[in-house]
Amino acid sequence: MAAMTMPAVRGTLTPNRALSDLTWLRVGGPADWLFQPADEDDLKAFLGALDPSVPVFPMGVGSNLIVRDGGMRAVVIRLGRGFNAISVEGTRVTAGAAALDAHVARRAAEAGVDLTFLRTIPGSIGGAVRMNAGCYGSYTADHLIQARAITRQGDEMTLTPDDLQFGYRQSHLPEGWVLTEATFEGMSGDPADLAARMEDQLAKRDATQPVKDRSAGSTFRNPAGYSSTGWADDTHEMKAWAVIDAAGLRGATRGGAIMSPKHPNFLVNMGGASAADLEGLGEEVRKKVFQDSGVLLEWEIMRVGEPAPE
Repeated sequence: MAAMTMPAVRGTLTPNRALSDLTWLRVGGPADWLFQPADEDDLKAFLGALDPSVPVFPMGVGSNLIVRDGGMRAVVIRLGRGFNAISVEGTRVTAGAAALDAHVARRAAEAGVDLTFLRTIPGSIGGAVRMNAGCYGSYTADHLIQARAITRQGDEMTLTPDDLQFGYRQSHLPEGWVLTEATFEGMSGDPADLAARMEDQLAKRDATQPVKDRSAGSTFRNPAGYSSTGWADDTHEMKAWAVIDAAGLRGATRGGAIMSPKHPNFLVNMGGASAADLEGLGEEVRKKVFQDSGVLLEWEIMRVGEPAPE
């Protein structure tokens, strides 16, 4: 595909671009093309002119992603400065898909709007919407008013929460659609109180999670029926970290990959790990947890691309 003639762009279009330096785990082979659009019009024109048979993969900041060692036979689209604006009007906050979750939480708090649940979530707003990211009992679905996306054909669409069909750590977004912006509603709050709450959240996270290691956040979803939804029927008896720990897998290793001794639901690149090391260790954990407890863990980290050639 790298030899294919691509549409003209105003942004940056790079063939055979390594993706390892764009993911938090620092692994992965090259994409056939990496497109970094200048703005929304550039993105619409590119997708509208691109051969419909060419796969497209929207990529955020790579915080929840394993790109396999063989790379991706696709055009990877990564949004940048043209998509990171944040604005506040009353209790509504609109953010570009490339805006970092933490930045949105801080900007909202400064304006007296409570979106503090976003403060400790790694990644960008596009990924938060795509994965219905949440923390401390609040989820993106609880606050989203609408999102804007560009379809694979280059058309602009406005999506409601109903359109996105949110579930636990998931939403429904058609293949190749690129989220560009989202609008949230938060409760009013005192800026100083909101800032203090976020500092407390950060302190708790730093005490329990390996934030200084190369990880992609939580590796596995909490088992079905035991997720922290924050809703009235929420239960807390079983968490992914607990069943991993009970199976004796805290600190388990494969190649340069390890299940963090600090938090066993965090898959960490100790240095020199391949994507195959990381994904292989994750699959070993899933198998052993199932043998130990009958719980089949589901990946929360997205895994894409092809394995390294034999």
